Amino acid sequence: MAFQPGSTHQVTLGKNPERSRDHNRRVVLDVVRRNGSLGRMHIARLTHLTAQAIANIVDELVRENLLMETGRLRSGRGQPPIQFAVNPDGAMTMGIEVASDHMVATVLDLSGQPRSKRITPVRDTSPPQVVAHIRSELESVRRDFKAPLLGIGVVMPGPFEIEGMTSVGPTTLPGWADIDAASLLSEACGEPVTVENDANAAAVGERLFGAGHAISSFAMIYFGAGIGLGMIQDGVPFRGAFGNAGEIGHVVVAPRGRACPCGQHGCLERYASAYALRERLCDAGIEDCDFADLERLHGERHPVLVEWMDEAATYLAPMIAMIENILDPETVILGGMLPDAIIDELIDRMGQLPISVASRRARALPRVVRGQTGQYTAALGAAALPLFEVVTPKLETVATTPTD
Repeated sequence: MAFQPGSTHQVTLGKNPERSRDHNRRVVLDVVRRNGSLGRMHIARLTHLTAQAIANIVDELVRENLLMETGRLRSGRGQPPIQFAVNPDGAMTMGIEVASDHMVATVLDLSGQPRSKRITPVRDTSPPQVVAHIRSELESVRRDFKAPLLGIGVVMPGPFEIEGMTSVGPTTLPGWADIDAASLLSEACGEPVTVENDANAAAVGERLFGAGHAISSFAMIYFGAGIGLGMIQDGVPFRGAFGNAGEIGHVVVAPRGRACPCGQHGCLERYASAYALRERLCDAGIEDCDFADLERLHGERHPVLVEWMDEAATYLAPMIAMIENILDPETVILGGMLPDAIIDELIDRMGQLPISVASRRARALPRVVRGQTGQYTAALGAAALPLFEVVTPKLETVATTPTD
């Protein structure tokens, strides 16, 4: 997006005071990650840092193997400048998605490329079993990858620590109430662990690697076992005071509707979630329906799936308008554990969305788009959480004017 005279935009800038060293390191890594190979002077122009500050930071990051030299750029007269890029092998991050019936383990290199992905069916997601599983995966990562580990991201379905709503029903995890998951897992693994709900992690994954790559503020409706909302505001996740922001699955959309394990009736999760779809398919005699089965059923135009898509779209459309009115995002992304073809059809079936603050003719993006990171969205987001903290600074709002 081009800057307009006298307007305000979110841009990533460095801070020249020495006390901002960690911020400046993240700024440099973020700029290089987004733009590819760059010389020191180009980095300085993009970050608004002094040439000396950039020289010091780049040299430090090269010594730590987080940046690497990629040769010299031949352009014009004089000595061609040395180019630098993110070193993919400089560090790794590990991500674990703990779902109600499976766990996904992922490893990302420093450039954000997946180095491994593994799905393991599970029957017991109690704290002792989850700890044992993560420690086993960590041993495998340390054996298979020699690069230092920046940290571990673990994602779980929310909500967290809500009376009457925590750890109830088939889309949540029993046994985790009143447990500080981050402290428990960090102590057990001997590594820093960041815990996030699955929808927020999915939004981070889309921000770094998917449809939200160039969008500083968006909302993401995530289809996990249930349905949740992840939000990126000014480039960083918006979590709320207790990490439960975006719990749309238990918003009542049909008063006196279907009973929900949370104790209410008519929750969105009972109509528009992947679990609600599988529940309907099970009632029709189609049990243990996995991702590939959903793709096949969509191709066959199975009537139960078609009926669910129609009903889900009916309830999702006003929810999207509500999200827009409350958050005013640049766009709403739909993604998660549903095949792309089903998500595309859900968007089509919503048709013309209800009027909201997003009903503007001059839009850079559609009101709703499909995510690009597929069924591994939350798992990739889990591994991205430590990476996000290291290479992505908080975007700052500044008044900008064109310069010659």
